[in-house]
Amino acid sequence: MSPRNWIAVASADHVAVGRQGGFMQVNHGKEAPLRRLRPGDRVVYYSPRQQMRGGEQRQAFTALGVVADGPIYRGEMGNGDTAFRRDVHWQATQDAPIRPLLEHLSFGGPHWGAPFRYGLFEITADDMAVIAEAMRGD
Repeated sequence: MSPRNWIAVASADHVAVGRQGGFMQVNHGKEAPLRRLRPGDRVVYYSPRQQMRGGEQRQAFTALGVVADGPIYRGEMGNGDTAFRRDVHWQATQDAPIRPLLEHLSFGGPHWGAPFRYGLFEITADDMAVIAEAMRGD
């Protein structure tokens, strides 16, 4: 089975915490969406905003990585809160604004933002290649 490609959605500040810790979490720490991912799958984070509740608009891809081997686990978020996580091997990338890429993405039509509401959705290998190229500055 070939690796699948995913977009996860989180604020840029939350993505930065995950990059630093080598993990990802989605949908406010829910477990079910993470069960769709397998080791070797590629994941890219899209950040609509800098902070979760407000902050400046970002509308950029902010992290790119490969899901690592290992189970889903609970991670401490502070204040006694936990969230389900998966480990990810994050790559060195630069942020890539989405708007210049939309005409090259299969979901880039007039309602391009609709699938992002799910917090995690699968994309094509071609879409991932376009995003990864932009994030690597190729």
